Amino acid sequence: MNSLKPFLSDNTAAVHPKVWEAMRAADEADSPYDGDALSGELDARFTALFGRDCAALWTITGTAANCLALSTLCQPHGGVVCHEEAHIEVDEGGAPGFFLHGAKLILCGGDGAKLTPGDIAALIAPIRDDVHQVQPHAVAITQASEYGRSYTPAELKALCDYTLERGLGLHMDGARFANAAAFLGGSASDAARDASGAVDTLAFGFIKNGAMGAEAVVLFDPDQADLVRYRRKRSGHLQSKGRYLAAQLLAMLEDDLWLENARHANAAAQEIASGCGDRLMHAVEANELFVRLDEGERYALRAQDFTFYDWGDDAARFVTAWNTREEDAKALGEAIAAL
Repeated sequence: MNSLKPFLSDNTAAVHPKVWEAMRAADEADSPYDGDALSGELDARFTALFGRDCAALWTITGTAANCLALSTLCQPHGGVVCHEEAHIEVDEGGAPGFFLHGAKLILCGGDGAKLTPGDIAALIAPIRDDVHQVQPHAVAITQASEYGRSYTPAELKALCDYTLERGLGLHMDGARFANAAAFLGGSASDAARDASGAVDTLAFGFIKNGAMGAEAVVLFDPDQADLVRYRRKRSGHLQSKGRYLAAQLLAMLEDDLWLENARHANAAAQEIASGCGDRLMHAVEANELFVRLDEGERYALRAQDFTFYDWGDDAARFVTAWNTREEDAKALGEAIAAL
């Protein structure tokens, strides 16, 4: 029996049984690509979830979801403001520049890998309004952030108001969107702050939360859907059997499975946090914990079969998932408290 207690990443979590069931149910002939009945349901299901007209398209990776969405907001000669530790800057291998045909990422600081209107304004104020400098076209934020911090509805409203006033597009990288929504009380709309009309695009993550290999590009301007369809094909991300991707998304939305899974992961993170005390580097507002641990302490935890990533020379990152065992989370919290 495997004795490892996995906190390396929610990408290592198993596929939820209901997702497997939905894929099996889709295992019969239908129209190819996105012409099948299941893909045809996505717009209506996501519109119902957010309470606002939107178009939803499946893709196979979060990187593709981010970049296809951003391609609707930024021209090749423009720039996208994002946090200096944003996934699109640090962990997507230059994909934004590839998909956006050379558009620039304009890097901004901010506590907890979050941005504020003040952060953005201070960054872009020195940019001259002339052809010799890259002009910002859009802002990209991450919900929950790369340090597991969640934007509150008030913080999102401030960002939405600012970007709307400045004429900037607003994209949300939602790789752990479900965990942020669970932390904020369970409303997809509040977690995206789409009611104001200022959030333009969302990369809604499902793979970390129980899906096998499907993410959603959510466009709050449905007129952009055809543009993304062409670019999805051109970039090699149009699956010929799209019904299997649509089946995963629909299964996750059914009876709010996406939210149930995220609540479990968040609860496990809070269980661990209870043993961390002042070792925590950031508030735990989703399913990630960043904990100050020296090399010897990390060795001691690994000797107890806990798996995790080092975070620099003096810290570690722990990530919980929809299927994290309660006893493992409790054991980790107690092990950290005992160091």
